[in-house]
Amino acid sequence: MNTEVKPLVTGFFDEATNTVTYVVRDPGSKAAAIIDSVLDFDYSSGRTDTRSADAVIAHVKAEALDVEWILETHVHADHLSAAPYIQERIGGKIGIGEMITVVQNTFGKVFNEGTEFQRDGSQFDKLFGEGDTFRIGALEGRVMHTPGHTPACLTYVIGDAGFVGDTLFMPDYGTARCDFPGGSAEALFHSIERILALPDETRIFVCHDYKAPGREEFAWETTVAEERARNVHVGGGKPAAEFVAMREARDKTLGMPRLIIPSLQVNMRAGQMPPKDKDGKTFLKVPVNGL
Repeated sequence: MNTEVKPLVTGFFDEATNTVTYVVRDPGSKAAAIIDSVLDFDYSSGRTDTRSADAVIAHVKAEALDVEWILETHVHADHLSAAPYIQERIGGKIGIGEMITVVQNTFGKVFNEGTEFQRDGSQFDKLFGEGDTFRIGALEGRVMHTPGHTPACLTYVIGDAGFVGDTLFMPDYGTARCDFPGGSAEALFHSIERILALPDETRIFVCHDYKAPGREEFAWETTVAEERARNVHVGGGKPAAEFVAMREARDKTLGMPRLIIPSLQVNMRAGQMPPKDKDGKTFLKVPVNGL
């Protein structure tokens, strides 16, 4: 990895879902990528809104950027993706990890999607595997498969920057939960080991921040060195067995994310809503006792 190449990174924080969307730009051109976009959704009314995505689009247009990629680190359970909305307005190919097929198979059954729901990842423009590379102008991005939170989680390493999705949070907040179907605390530990083996100076950009107790401001950028030394769940060389025991016990105390039911149905479709019915209306399903 060439850590001398420093992409320009702009974060957009959505406080309603504690999600950070990133615009990653090649410093030598107008080429850019968008990582982990947000479609606003009011669960109580069933209404969508595009204010978060529009802020990203406005930035892209103001900087006259050429969006080559709209990337997802995984199928999010806490917010809906705005990838197709953004693609329609400013272009870019939608990419996710190739293990999306595992997630689609799992939740296709949970939501009783039937045979018309394709479980081959074909809703996305590109499925990435371990070690794959892609270009953002002159920048090279490298793909690391970092499962644990979900089977399909990826880390995108672009120059000196790593976009880790939900795998790691800020050092004072810890690591991702592993109790969703297909999750594994042991797999997460080994994925984190791989991320923390990157050069110390690698910038780490997390997908969410919830402000650890005692911290007043939201934050989403740290470094490999900081995570390795100070992460409250894995820092300081904690052994795998200790982490797994902690993570599994902690996960048993957590409630489901507020938007998990709409998020999974939409995000496993690359941000598209389920097909409309014969009257042109769109519905989301609630699986009773299904999660």
